[in-house]
Amino acid sequence: MKDYKLTLAILTVAIVWGTTFLSIRVAVETIPAWFVAGIRQFLASIIMLMILLYRRQFQWIGWKNLGYQLIFSSLMLIVANGLTTVAEETLTSSLTSLISATSPIIVFLGSVALGLQKFTFRALIGVSLCFGGITFIFWDGIHDLAIPEYRFGIFLLFCGILGWASGTIFTKKMNIQSKNISLNLFYQFAFAGIIQIIFAFLFTKDYNFGNWSLKSVSAMLYLSLFGSVAAFFAYHYALTRVSPVQVSILAYVNTIISIFLSWLLLKEDISAKFIIAAGLIILGVFVINYNREMFKRHKLVK
Repeated sequence: MKDYKLTLAILTVAIVWGTTFLSIRVAVETIPAWFVAGIRQFLASIIMLMILLYRRQFQWIGWKNLGYQLIFSSLMLIVANGLTTVAEETLTSSLTSLISATSPIIVFLGSVALGLQKFTFRALIGVSLCFGGITFIFWDGIHDLAIPEYRFGIFLLFCGILGWASGTIFTKKMNIQSKNISLNLFYQFAFAGIIQIIFAFLFTKDYNFGNWSLKSVSAMLYLSLFGSVAAFFAYHYALTRVSPVQVSILAYVNTIISIFLSWLLLKEDISAKFIIAAGLIILGVFVINYNREMFKRHKLVK
């Protein structure tokens, strides 16, 4: 706690990423989802470009690296972030954040399938706990799947989770080492923003800009400035001060914050079974990713 910059970085990541699903839900109330996703990423690319120009670090990254960044952007931003945003037009932010919390399980199972990790008895317990959590989520609402909009939202959300997991596994499989993360992010944000804005005009029937409320626009700007830029810098700053395993604990905090804020600010119904489901999923992900280094003290890097 004596390192105030580290403390601020950790709080930024935990709080900002914990508000992401809430902000998306507010933004899509009056703004079509693909516009929310596209404008968010495009504005983030402009902010990143200004930072790179100020630091005199903007340059061409080469065709090979560009190819990697476009694949990563397609999976993580266009598919994962984009489809999750579209899904929140019909799903609550609390439900979306909780189901999205299962993404590390998909990453793990995919890594096992590709031989990047071994399947252990502990992993079996973790996967079983997460499956139990998903069962609790749909226990009472199984009949809601008969509603086309709700069913389609769930389908898009799981497609988004698969996109995020695929992007993570792709990076792990290719062993991609980033020399300039800010520069790579600019290309990722710019590509995703342009593609998603094109999708917005192609797939949105009514995009009357006059109907966009100030609250939704503010939420979209918040996602761009804080969700896509500030939290990223805070996250990577934290990685330079503590181990990646310790920083990964924030994923559990994000889900809890997201569910709490959805209940507090959006008045979303949080039932006892939903809380049990959250506990099972978070515990399952924790069991799979548990490492003794999580709770070891490390000397700060000077």
